[in-house]
Amino acid sequence: MAAKTTGGPLDGLKVLDLSRFIAGPYCAMVLGDLGADVAKIERLQGGDDVRALSPKINGESVYFFVFNRNKRSLTLDFRDPESQGLLRRLIAQADVLVENFRPGTMEKMGLGWDEVRKINPRIVMARISGFGQTGARAGEPCFDAIAQALSGLMSLTGEADGPPTIAGTFVVDYATALYSAIGILAAIQERHRTNLGKLVDVSLVGAGISLLVTAVAEQGALGRTMSRVGNRDRYSAPAQVFKARDGAWLYLIAGNDVHFPRLARAMGREDLLGDRRFSTLQARMENVDAIELIVGAYVAEAESEDVLSRMQAAEVPCAKVADLQALLDDPYVKEAGHIVTMEHKVMGRVPSQANPIRLDGRRLQMRMAAPLLGEHNDDIVADWIGEER
Repeated sequence: MAAKTTGGPLDGLKVLDLSRFIAGPYCAMVLGDLGADVAKIERLQGGDDVRALSPKINGESVYFFVFNRNKRSLTLDFRDPESQGLLRRLIAQADVLVENFRPGTMEKMGLGWDEVRKINPRIVMARISGFGQTGARAGEPCFDAIAQALSGLMSLTGEADGPPTIAGTFVVDYATALYSAIGILAAIQERHRTNLGKLVDVSLVGAGISLLVTAVAEQGALGRTMSRVGNRDRYSAPAQVFKARDGAWLYLIAGNDVHFPRLARAMGREDLLGDRRFSTLQARMENVDAIELIVGAYVAEAESEDVLSRMQAAEVPCAKVADLQALLDDPYVKEAGHIVTMEHKVMGRVPSQANPIRLDGRRLQMRMAAPLLGEHNDDIVADWIGEER
């Protein structure tokens, strides 16, 4: 049977999403945003673990809502032989299977990679885990914060004199999801030549390590340990968050030798251009405390909107640190379509982050809000394998 028509660039691609929490569901959601027909397979009792998490609107989890749009939900009892038989028939029709169980779980279900590719030699199976599918630590549990710690990412985050700090969002989960989606798309492309699927194996710790900018090269080649720098830019100065007279926080970066002269003139401090401490990027890096004091004093004496208008006129990168309500109200954000409001059957109209990809100048289609548990049981079975459930 054909996949449900979506009209997107991945129209016709059928994805089985067996995953939970963030990394796996986000990966499958990206494919759904791109037009794939995503069937989210959930447990009969409770479904995806995050359905139980707060906050909730009319009993439905906001957490689940933001990671599971453009999917349909089918419930199965994974321990029931009849349900396992149905899952195998779905696998036979699928193009992609996404799972993020602890390694070995799919094998215990009789659905490891070797068995899955026997059922469907063309399937691409994406396996997302903390440490990868093989090796001494493969079976250990892992979440985003653990991966941030183990990867070294946490050691780079926070104030210089403060403790290591987690990022303000699930940055490793998101990176893992996107790497997985990239791997899936690469495997699909190769399948056009070979007519065979592939196993895509992505780990949270590996994704976290990939985000370390130059830290690994500096440590390994130079013996230099990258430290925490708070809100500073590691490679230019001034670049810092500054508080304006009206209490608003502004992030201003004018570190290179093009932007700094513009900043000096915008502040009315042309004298800084003749100061050896600030004449070059290297000099400003060596005197970062001094230049931050000067810029900080200027910003502290001005209204935030005045600073913003001056910097905009001078073409110096500067932005007000937005709170979430300001983000929702921002005219640019609205015009660009970065927030999408979707109608949910129980929750009503709820805004969430849009997919930032544009194709031919158009946003990807947000076809449906996150599904209710088991909402599409009959539809998925009928569409994929032509049976009644």
